[in-house]
Amino acid sequence: MTSLAPIKAARRLKPAKLLKSPWTYSFLALALVAVLDIASFGTVFSIASNALLGTLPYIVVAVALVSYLKAAGAEAIIASAFEGREVRMIVLAALFGGLAPFCSCEVIPFIAGMLAMGTPLSAIMAFWLSSPLIDPPTLLITASVLGWQFAVAKAIAAVGLGLMGGFAIKFASSTGLLKDPLRPRSASSCSSCGCGPDPFSGKPVWKVWLASERRQRFGDEVVSNGLFLFQWLTLAYILEGLMIHYVPASLIAGLVGGEGLGSIAVAALVGMPAYLNSYVAPPLVSSLMAQGMSAGAGMAFIIAGAVSCIPAMAAVWSLVRPQVFAAYVVLGLVGATLAGLAFQGLLAAGLG
Repeated sequence: MTSLAPIKAARRLKPAKLLKSPWTYSFLALALVAVLDIASFGTVFSIASNALLGTLPYIVVAVALVSYLKAAGAEAIIASAFEGREVRMIVLAALFGGLAPFCSCEVIPFIAGMLAMGTPLSAIMAFWLSSPLIDPPTLLITASVLGWQFAVAKAIAAVGLGLMGGFAIKFASSTGLLKDPLRPRSASSCSSCGCGPDPFSGKPVWKVWLASERRQRFGDEVVSNGLFLFQWLTLAYILEGLMIHYVPASLIAGLVGGEGLGSIAVAALVGMPAYLNSYVAPPLVSSLMAQGMSAGAGMAFIIAGAVSCIPAMAAVWSLVRPQVFAAYVVLGLVGATLAGLAFQGLLAAGLG
């Protein structure tokens, strides 16, 4: 699941952080078009602004939903997935992976504690593989850009990937592989995303309006999450406009335009190092599909890119040994390819 970490206003950003801000890249992209090809500026800006306005209602709903879940403490439900028998843990971890929108720094101490207490790596892997792929706002953003058919298929693929990875690790562990998966590490504090107490403890309180501190949390989350989504989607739609206007459709169709294993595998391989978060990816996939990318390749691309997004990869790398990290990457790549093939097959059979 992709993190919705609090983002400070641009005026408070230090120069180093400002250079990493999506606002900076959005401005630079438009500025380059204005300087190098002013005749195309209106076209690119129009594509980006119209797409952003069309997604705005989904952004509002997504921000309200994720802010409510954070204020209610819904992350605490995730802890129940790691109780009971191993098979039960794998299934619940894959299902709950898309439930709670927490930041990567929150999940690191939680997962470290689970591994230290002997929680099976199989359940942890099921959670890690499914969580970057889908969460409530990601589902809404994907549906607004690529349609509900694609969004629901991606959600199903997220659970399927989690289950596949969990049971694959269970089998590998039973043969003696992947012993002692936890990387030696010293106690660490929370990262710069600003998370507070362990969000996985306690019980959720759904009537957030009854407690002033939860109402305050809701308001803070609305501001931070709204800014986070808006800035990343602004950049995504500018990139979409650039791709539609400047990248030849024949190039995309020639590379990932087929419906067979080759084009879908290539899309997964290209998506894996792209390090796309789940908010930037849908507009880019939409533009690629408009230029000839098949739906199956689009599914493989978006899943591989989400699995390899920097927060998810950093969380896994910081906790486990290299061989476990390699298993995570391979499972993500294979799962993305299989999801693309399955989605393409369903569409071809008229079942999608």
